[in-house]
Amino acid sequence: MSDPPTSGTRPLDTHRWWALAVIATAQLMVVLDATVVNIALPSAQRELGLTNDNRQWVITAYTLAFGGLLLLGGRIADLVGRKRTFIVGLIGFATASAIGGASTGPEMLFAARGLQGVFAALLAPSALSLLTTTFTGGTERAKAFGIFSAIAGAGSAIGLLVGGVLTEFLSWRWCLYVNVPIAAIAVVGAFTLLGDRAGTKGAHLDIPGVVLGCGGLVALVYGLSEAQAHGWTAPLVLSLLLGGVALLCVFAWWQTRSPGPLLPPQVIRDRNRGGSVLTMCLTTTGLFGAFLFLTYFFQTVLGYSPLGAGLAFLPMTCAIVVGSTQISARLLPHVPPRLLLGPGLLLAAAGLYSLTFIDTHSSYPTHILPGTLLLGLGLGLTFMPAISTATMGVAPRDAGVSSATVNTAQQVGGSIGTALLNTLATTATATYLMTHLAAAERRAAPKGGLTAAQRADIVNTGTVHGFTVAMGWAALILVGTAVIAVLLVNGGSPRSREAAEAAPAA
Repeated sequence: MSDPPTSGTRPLDTHRWWALAVIATAQLMVVLDATVVNIALPSAQRELGLTNDNRQWVITAYTLAFGGLLLLGGRIADLVGRKRTFIVGLIGFATASAIGGASTGPEMLFAARGLQGVFAALLAPSALSLLTTTFTGGTERAKAFGIFSAIAGAGSAIGLLVGGVLTEFLSWRWCLYVNVPIAAIAVVGAFTLLGDRAGTKGAHLDIPGVVLGCGGLVALVYGLSEAQAHGWTAPLVLSLLLGGVALLCVFAWWQTRSPGPLLPPQVIRDRNRGGSVLTMCLTTTGLFGAFLFLTYFFQTVLGYSPLGAGLAFLPMTCAIVVGSTQISARLLPHVPPRLLLGPGLLLAAAGLYSLTFIDTHSSYPTHILPGTLLLGLGLGLTFMPAISTATMGVAPRDAGVSSATVNTAQQVGGSIGTALLNTLATTATATYLMTHLAAAERRAAPKGGLTAAQRADIVNTGTVHGFTVAMGWAALILVGTAVIAVLLVNGGSPRSREAAEAAPAA
């Protein structure tokens, strides 16, 4: 049965590049909010009385709700219409941001961040599916996805820069308040510029799929977030991880039998789409850990201010934009996606590997800048073809859930990377300090022991050692991802596929 005709297509076609600006603005707001509060967190902790144990929930509450509810948000967008859910998501996100900015205590801030995640799970798949149905093929699709992918890839780094500027000159609260005027502009643009197909009439949500899929993702993301604090072998962590995997396995089985599946199997059964989704997941596994370590390295080891730390990410952000819009977007219509994915991932891995040589006295221009530029350029080459291929060829009625699958892969990959790499880093640091600190104490004992400065230098060296070990593993993950991408994503260029599809009709 064919999809119903698109409604409101004339404004969408006439003003599609303005529509892209609206969609991209909303996506940027969602992506950067995962990191914009990172640099502001120390200030919020002091003002609201957060403890070292519960401060992680400022980040985790958002990512838990966002990652766990994305598939549900994508399916709702398909059922009721993406423009409606896009606007509702914007309004809800702005409201939650205002509540978070006005927080008077930790619980209010945690709840507001969770509510942001709920509406982000509705907004993000709506944005990407609107882009997918607006730019359906050819060079224009490549350009549009190049811009969108640059935002998706650079959004986390932009969040660190914006967070530094707002915290330095205004207040940590403006890291949340800033979403209100941005969302207001996007809502006006959505009403005037966006069109959409009607929702699927008479369709119902797959309730068992909602419970199994969302429950499994929430358990998995929650377990990964708790592994950082309690360790991978803690009963709570093991129960959550095993329970999450079990629920997702049952979810996968149910989707092949449900009359109205939450995630239709045909969305990821295609080799190229499935391979691209897996590539996105594994890429963000390495990326999010690198952002975390570099943020702490800049502020705690090199002594950068919040603004300085944010500015240090700016060259990488620019490299992502150049890679996505000036290289990938120009080449993808003419070359198979794997010819961009493989080199891009290897370039990003080389950038991470070069960062394993940093130490407490590293210079930013000579030791850090080259690696971050390579990392950014590689990510720019990777994100654009991965996102475009993962959403290509999907029926319009499934565009929302297909887009949600891509976003879910990013969030789950980021959560895995943060938990896994942080555990590797802290373990390496503890081992280093156990060996070197004790030895230094013995050598300094005849002279009265270590001074505070000497002890601090050893601790900083151990911390950086943990960072470099973890970034080395992140580089290996990206090398493995390059192999997977080249082997799985074996389709031709978009232009050749369009020609092949048009041939029978001719």
